Amino acid sequence: MPRLISRSLALLALFALATSAPAAGNLAPQTSSQSSVTVKVTPQSLAGAEWAFELVFDTHTQDLKDEPLNSAVLVVDGGAPSAATDWKGDAPGGHHRKGVLRFKAPPGSAANVELRLKRPAESAPRVFRWQLR
Repeated sequence: MPRLISRSLALLALFALATSAPAAGNLAPQTSSQSSVTVKVTPQSLAGAEWAFELVFDTHTQDLKDEPLNSAVLVVDGGAPSAATDWKGDAPGGHHRKGVLRFKAPPGSAANVELRLKRPAESAPRVFRWQLR
C-alpha cells in the first residue's frame, strides 16, 4: 500500500509540473510581413518569473527604428496589457535586427498569450498569438 501511494504521489507531481508552466519549445514561431518589414517572434521561455520572446526584424527598404521595449505589450487571457521589462538585442538602425524581449510572468496559469508590437508608421499593432493549453 505505501508503494502505491508513493507512485500515485509521484505521478501527481509529474502531472502538476507538466501542466503548470507552458513549454515555449512546443510553440511555433510566428511571422508577420507588411510594409516591407518581416517580423518573426519565437517564444523562448514561458516559465519562471519572466517570459522571453526572440524577435527578428528584416527589411531591405528602410532603417529599422523599432524600440521593442517601448512598443511591445503582452496580453494574457484577454487581460490588461503588460509592458516589456527588458530588451537585449541590436540597437535601432540597419536592415536586420535581432534580440530577446522579456516580460514579467503573469500570476497563475495562462491559456492564451498575445504579443502586440506597434511599429513606426503602421496604424495597427502586429499581433502574435499562441494557445498554451
